[in-house]
Amino acid sequence: MMDRPQLAEFLRRRREALQPEDVGMPRGQRRRTSGLRREEVAVLCHMSTDYYARLEQERGPQPSRQMIASIAQGLHLTVAQRDHLFRLAGHQPPPRGSSSEHISPGMLRIFDRLADTPAEIVTELGETLRQTPPKVALTGDWSGFTGPRRSIGYRWFTDPASRDLHLPEDHAFLSRMYAAGLRGVVALRGPESRAAELARLLLGQSPEFADLWADHEIGVEPDEVKRYQHPEVGRLDLNCQVLLDPHQSHSLLVYTADPGTESYEKLQVLTVIGAQRISSS
Repeated sequence: MMDRPQLAEFLRRRREALQPEDVGMPRGQRRRTSGLRREEVAVLCHMSTDYYARLEQERGPQPSRQMIASIAQGLHLTVAQRDHLFRLAGHQPPPRGSSSEHISPGMLRIFDRLADTPAEIVTELGETLRQTPPKVALTGDWSGFTGPRRSIGYRWFTDPASRDLHLPEDHAFLSRMYAAGLRGVVALRGPESRAAELARLLLGQSPEFADLWADHEIGVEPDEVKRYQHPEVGRLDLNCQVLLDPHQSHSLLVYTADPGTESYEKLQVLTVIGAQRISSS
């Protein structure tokens, strides 16, 4: 059963505990509000200000599970706080662990400070949860994929266009890497996991994947330098730093280039392109 008074109070307290800089927003001038404004939270949660305001005012219909998950992420809640929010809204909390898409507050705080750098947060199956504008400019917007196509490994074997950003001479290695990486996750999570289902789908759709899967190769690590062939700026050689959240099995990937190189200059161009696309949207 939904507890409207406690839900409203919890939302107000969490909103007031956050400052704009905690969530990657500018503070601005003449700010008198303690914590975030309702309209700021609404933007973070991808909903209307009126809808969010009604929740804090103990009004409106029971929010859906999807809406509560969006609020939990927008307010940078911990997993324990997220579960509490679900119960207050009258829902059973989603499972914790490797299948969870709830990003930890600490990882979000780091991500929010990388607005001028290509960066993304991904699951262990290569599903992109968040991208910075420069990352969208680098590889495209991956937020709209649904179902198995959310996984970059699945797209690699089923959508030829997904390979266009990579040099042809790198394709064979990347195929081995994606197949070996998925095999490692299947072994870790078991035959009834989402990883195992993804492997079964690929076995029925990609002869290349089936051949690689039969090799039982494991431990094919990504190269330190990732090479891209961008349609607007051309060849880029980028380093990829990885920050792992072992509790949620999420990784924060940050792409950088050595200063003074041609790739560094091209990355600055992509940063401008990303900012322009955000301002015009």
